[in-house]
Amino acid sequence: MMDFTFWDIVRNLLTGLQWTLALSLVAFIGGGLIGLLVMTLRIADKTLPRALARGYIELFQGTPLLMQLFLVFFGVALLGIDISPWAAAALALTLFTSAYLAEIWRGCVQSIAPGQWEASASLAMTPYEQLRHVILPQALRIAVAPTVGFSVQVVKGTAVTSIIGFTELTKTGGMLANATFEPFTVYGLVALGYFALCYPLSLSARYLERRLHASA
Repeated sequence: MMDFTFWDIVRNLLTGLQWTLALSLVAFIGGGLIGLLVMTLRIADKTLPRALARGYIELFQGTPLLMQLFLVFFGVALLGIDISPWAAAALALTLFTSAYLAEIWRGCVQSIAPGQWEASASLAMTPYEQLRHVILPQALRIAVAPTVGFSVQVVKGTAVTSIIGFTELTKTGGMLANATFEPFTVYGLVALGYFALCYPLSLSARYLERRLHASA
């Protein structure tokens, strides 16, 4: 059995922390791109796109992330496609993130006064031009703080991916706790790692909310 010093534990946990950060970034960026598309469909004039977008959002918001992760990891394998824990974790967390971001951004867009739509329509703008040039720039101010705040949930959600064997911070901590028989030390450092990632994001969300509210 290997003997681990305190710094060996810290070094291994930092490696797991890097994978947690990488997965969070992939999920947040990918989820943002898909979420923007879903949000656009959610506010469309036609009934079918709105219904599809609403069903997508309710599906991912109404089921546990753990179940979504299992369905991606084991479901894709049933189709004869070999998928790694990294790919499954990234895909499941991206879809989960996109549903929440789409709903956050929909609320921000629909909070803009209807008169803004009417004024831009009077300038012969298409709905796409209205959204891009008039509505989204105003909604962005409202959306920044809750979007940054939700990123904290994305970071914490990565811990669930340890269930399918993805070696992020929680999985690394579990392996080290079993190897060192020092669970209090290991999981204390794991908690500290998540805190180091999430606390600055929480502070940023509060700061942006105050700053944007004051400037508004």
